[in-house]
Amino acid sequence: MSGTRLSGTRLSGTRLLAVSGSLRAASSNSTLLRALLGLVPPGTTTAVYDALAGLPHFNPDMDREGMSSPPPVAELRAAVGSAGAVLIVSPEYAHGVPGSLKNALDWLVSGAEMIDRPFAVVTASPLQVGGPYAHAQLRETLSTMSARVVADACREVAFVGNKVAVLDGVGVITDEAAREDLRNALTALLTSTD
Repeated sequence: MSGTRLSGTRLSGTRLLAVSGSLRAASSNSTLLRALLGLVPPGTTTAVYDALAGLPHFNPDMDREGMSSPPPVAELRAAVGSAGAVLIVSPEYAHGVPGSLKNALDWLVSGAEMIDRPFAVVTASPLQVGGPYAHAQLRETLSTMSARVVADACREVAFVGNKVAVLDGVGVITDEAAREDLRNALTALLTSTD
C-alpha cells in the first residue's frame, strides 16, 4: 500500500493489525504496542498501521456514495479489512480517546471493515489507573460499529513506564506478571479469529 506506513513481519496464519492511538514519537503506548508484537505466537502475521496523522479530518462530504475515498482513508480501510484481528493500544487524553484515533474510527463507520472483526483494546497510563475512560469509550465505540470486542483480550495497564522499556531500540515488557497477562490477552484475541 503506497503512502501508508504499514510495516510488518510476514509469517503464515492470522494477520494481526496493530494501531497506536498516540502520535508522540516517544510514546509509551507505542512502545507497549511494539513490545506486545514481540509476544505474538509463531504463525501470526503482524502489521503496524501508523499513519493516523495523515488522515484528513472526518467529513462525510468527502466520502459520499459514488465518490472515491481520500487515498489515506482507502488505505486505512484496506488495512482493517484485510486483518484477521485488530489490536488498539492507546493513551487516555483528558478522560477520553485521543482525537487522531477517534478520527480514524469515524472514517470506518460507513464501511463494512469493522463488522464482526475481533478487536482488543489496551489502554495504558503512567498513572495508577490504566486509562479507564478511554478504555470504556473505545470499547463502546467499537461495539457500536459492530466490531467484536474480545473482552478477555482487553486490558488497562497502569504505571506503564514501570512495566515497559526500550532496550537496544526494541520495546520490551520488563514486568513478568504484566508480560504474562498481556500474552494471555493476545492469545484470547488471536484464538477468537478461529
